[in-house]
Amino acid sequence: MTRTVTSLAALFAGLAAPALAQDKAAVLETYADIAEAAYSDSHTTATDLQAAVDALLEDPSAETLQAARTAWLQARVPYQQTEAFRFGNPIVDDWEGKVNAWPLDEGLIDYVDASYGGPTDANQAAALNVVANETFTLAGEEVDASEIDADLLENTLHEADGVEANVATGYHAIEFLLWGQDLNGTEAGNGNRSWTDYASGDDCTNGNCDRRGAYLKAATDLLVSDLEWMAGQWADGGEARGAVTENADQGLVMMLTGMGSLSYGEQAGERMKLGVMLNDPEEEHDCFSDNTHNSHFYDGMGIHNVYFGEYVRTDGSVVSGPSLSSLVAEADAEVDAALRQDLNQTMIELAHIKTAAEAGYSYDMMLARGNEDGEALIMDAVDALVEQTRSIERAVSALGVDQIGFEGSDSLDNPNAVFQ
Repeated sequence: MTRTVTSLAALFAGLAAPALAQDKAAVLETYADIAEAAYSDSHTTATDLQAAVDALLEDPSAETLQAARTAWLQARVPYQQTEAFRFGNPIVDDWEGKVNAWPLDEGLIDYVDASYGGPTDANQAAALNVVANETFTLAGEEVDASEIDADLLENTLHEADGVEANVATGYHAIEFLLWGQDLNGTEAGNGNRSWTDYASGDDCTNGNCDRRGAYLKAATDLLVSDLEWMAGQWADGGEARGAVTENADQGLVMMLTGMGSLSYGEQAGERMKLGVMLNDPEEEHDCFSDNTHNSHFYDGMGIHNVYFGEYVRTDGSVVSGPSLSSLVAEADAEVDAALRQDLNQTMIELAHIKTAAEAGYSYDMMLARGNEDGEALIMDAVDALVEQTRSIERAVSALGVDQIGFEGSDSLDNPNAVFQ
């Protein structure tokens, strides 16, 4: 497979010149400004998704379903760039599972193929199918689900019985309701839900179209309100902004923890290497829509944004300011130069995956057992993410901040445990 390294490198070359060194407080204000902008963009694109879902439910058709899917894909672009604010910020960590939890047992929500199976010892609600059942027993309690609303999703179903795979809210629940299961394995193709799953009367397929629509509506409305809340946390006077700016050294710990943990344990490990080891398309982050290549790319871009102190908003405007890079460069110019190079190299490797997928070589196809080209594409990015994490660790030392522990992953740290 041809690699377009030169052209992709040029894509990021313009971000290579460090700004003048700034004090810690100014760097943390930039960090908070980028968070506010990215979460605000996530909220804005979610309201666009909400309008598209309303249009689908008002007038179901192949066209309105496709419009809702397109709006979902567009909404993922800013949101994935916010994931660099996870792991180090408790306010984000406590909230994030509501909007981006994965993987999910989709049989909790709606009908699934017979090959999916039924309840398991690990999850008795794995095939509950809330859409088809107005009453059911959950965790030993009788549940009245005659009305599907945000309260039912958020307070009864989400992570029901303490099972993390019972994901009832957020982007991936909506993704499943828009695309349906991807039954193609490691062959080409994503989910293929028909618009008639939202039709009325005799045109309705797979039953309970009104309840399916109610679920989609409730999940989308809840996503919008959750994102609005988080954007407010980073606005002036917001709790999340205050938490990172009130103590500069602690704020840097939060910033670097988010960068390193997303880079290493979460993205390189759980989201990428694990899927390669298992050759399992169920390990795709956006498995119903086959959008995983974009999720990986924009996760990487989120880390890049934080270090370089620059974020390109969905309207094309740029939020920028004193950067972490400038702070590291003041402490140790060689460490900064190496980390900048590593971050750019990671984006090049993630861009290879994105380019290949957009040309028809989807991420789940890359995961097929025996596919050496696909494995190489993914593992080159994994290796780049690991290398940039080592550079982040050197930046931590150069800045002299408290020792930081990054999230790990068995796939990277103890591969044999994956198969036990």
